[in-house]
Amino acid sequence: MKKLSARRRHPLAALVVLLLALACTGGLYAVFAPTSPAKADETAQSLTIEEGKKLYAVGCASCHGTGGQGTSDGPSLVGVGAAAVDFQVGTGRMPAATSQGPQVPEKKNIYSQAEIDQLAAYIASLGAGPSVPTEEQYGPEGADIAKGGELFRNNCAQCHNFTGKGGALTHGKYAPSLEDVDPKHIYEAMQTGPQNMPSFPDTTLSEKNKKDIIAYLDAVNSDKTESPGGLDLGGLGPVSEGLFGWIFGLGGLIAVAVWVAARTAKAKKS
Repeated sequence: MKKLSARRRHPLAALVVLLLALACTGGLYAVFAPTSPAKADETAQSLTIEEGKKLYAVGCASCHGTGGQGTSDGPSLVGVGAAAVDFQVGTGRMPAATSQGPQVPEKKNIYSQAEIDQLAAYIASLGAGPSVPTEEQYGPEGADIAKGGELFRNNCAQCHNFTGKGGALTHGKYAPSLEDVDPKHIYEAMQTGPQNMPSFPDTTLSEKNKKDIIAYLDAVNSDKTESPGGLDLGGLGPVSEGLFGWIFGLGGLIAVAVWVAARTAKAKKS
C-alpha cells in the first residue's frame, strides 16, 4: 500500500493518467462517431475506381494503353466518359474480337453491370465526359411521341430507316437495328456517337428531344402497333415497297396482259 501511495504521488502520475484518458476517449470516438455521408461516398467511389482499374488492366489495356491513352490498336479513352463505356461494354461490342471487320458488332456481354459500372468509373476518372443517364432521362414519362418521330426522321432515318430497322452504309458498314435495344443504350449512343454514328450532345438534341425519340422508337416497334396501311413489309421503306411493286404489281399486270392476249387469240380462232 505504501508503494502504491508513493507511485500516486509521483510527479508524472497525473500526466500518465491524462494520456490514458485521452487515448481511451479518442479510441471510443473513432469507433462510435458517425461517418460523414460525403466522405463515405468518396471512399466508395475510390474503391469503385480502383476495381475498375484492375478490370481495365486485364480486358482493355492491351488495345487502349495502360493509362487509356490509346494505341495503334485502339483509340484514346481519355474524355469519352462513363456513358461510352456503359454503351460499348453493355452491348458486348467491347472488348472487341481479335479479327475486326468494317465495324464492331453487338455480341453477348461478358461483364456484369457492377463490373461495367466499375470500368465506367475508372474511365470517367481519366477525363470528363458524358455520364450514364438516369431512367428519368430516357423513360417514357412526359415524352412527345409525335415530336420524337419528326426528330428521328430528320436526324436518324437516313441510316436507321424511318422505323429503326437499320440499313446498309458504305464499305461494308451498317446502321444496326434499334428494335429491342435498351432505351438507356439508345440515349448513350446519341450522347457519344459510337463508331459510324455522329454524336448528338444536348446542344444539338436536348435531353427532352432524346426522350421523345426513344418513346417514338418504342411506339413504332411495339408488338401492339399495327400498320395503318396493311402489310408493313418489314418497315424497310421504299426499297422493300418498290421491290414488292415491281415483282407483284408489274408481274400481275404482265400476267393479265398475257391472259387477255391468249383469250383474244382463242376467240379469233373460234
